[in-house]
Amino acid sequence: MKRLLVIHTGGTISMSQDSSNRVITNKENPISQHQDIIKQYAQVDEIHPMNVPSPHMSIQHVKELRDIIVNANLNNETTYDGFVITHGTDTLEETAYLLDLLLDIEEPVVITGAMRSSNEIGSDGLYNFISAIRVASSNNSYHMGVMVVFNDEIHTARNVTKTHTSNTNTFQSPNHGPLGVLTKDNVQYHHHPLHHTSYKKINPKLNVPLVKSYMNMQSDLLHFYAESDIDGLIIEAMGQGNLPPTCLEGLYACIDKQIPIVIVSRSFNGIVSPVYAYEGGGYQLAEKGLIFSNGLNGPKARLKLVVSLSNELNREQIKRYFEE
Repeated sequence: MKRLLVIHTGGTISMSQDSSNRVITNKENPISQHQDIIKQYAQVDEIHPMNVPSPHMSIQHVKELRDIIVNANLNNETTYDGFVITHGTDTLEETAYLLDLLLDIEEPVVITGAMRSSNEIGSDGLYNFISAIRVASSNNSYHMGVMVVFNDEIHTARNVTKTHTSNTNTFQSPNHGPLGVLTKDNVQYHHHPLHHTSYKKINPKLNVPLVKSYMNMQSDLLHFYAESDIDGLIIEAMGQGNLPPTCLEGLYACIDKQIPIVIVSRSFNGIVSPVYAYEGGGYQLAEKGLIFSNGLNGPKARLKLVVSLSNELNREQIKRYFEE
């Protein structure tokens, strides 16, 4: 039987609903009470290094999780075959992706959570937790990187995103679909994720804002960032990576300050591409030195730029890193 380290961080999966329908934080995760079921699937050691709602998660918290995983198998007395993290859903995809950028281990790391708290009718927490344990215990899960398991599906950290505010089928991978699925008696993979470069350094103090574009967007916010002490900037541009001409003055002010700027799309599906040559079009932006991301959403691109800057990559290295 596989031995797993389970790391509880808080979130809806650890919460309960009170008589007035408020979801409140528990001191202890109710999932841990189901040892009779858990022990059917793996030998599990559980730790609770934090208990925070997912909007409270920070890069520093993720760094702590990375350090726990990296250091876990340094103890000669204990060797873990995989890792399971329970997490709130609002920032789950960001934690998963940042861990994926910072880890280079063969053992599976599986993150899961719940959309319904532990005592609600139809609570999905225990089911998702057992599913995550099954995936982390599978011999086929090695060298798969960080995965998100929810609602009988396995997703890569890079592609998964929360698509619904409350539906239990919220986690999807636009453009790609799931990495694999769970059946009653098996864990099945459709394909393998592509290899990517991993970096060890992460500086939680770096300031990389995220800006969403819109019709007739003005330059005031970009001027503000040009005059602020920011380390980089992510812009969710329109379509394939285009911006209104009304914001270009502020954008050029950021460029003059040599702020690294990465373009993603505000569109739900697709990849940015510098093809439009009109004023504010992607071709013009690329000519100005902006970096176009290879299919990441805004929050994930922000984390990748933070990793890039933490490891002191130059512009050309950052560009190649985002094109992986």
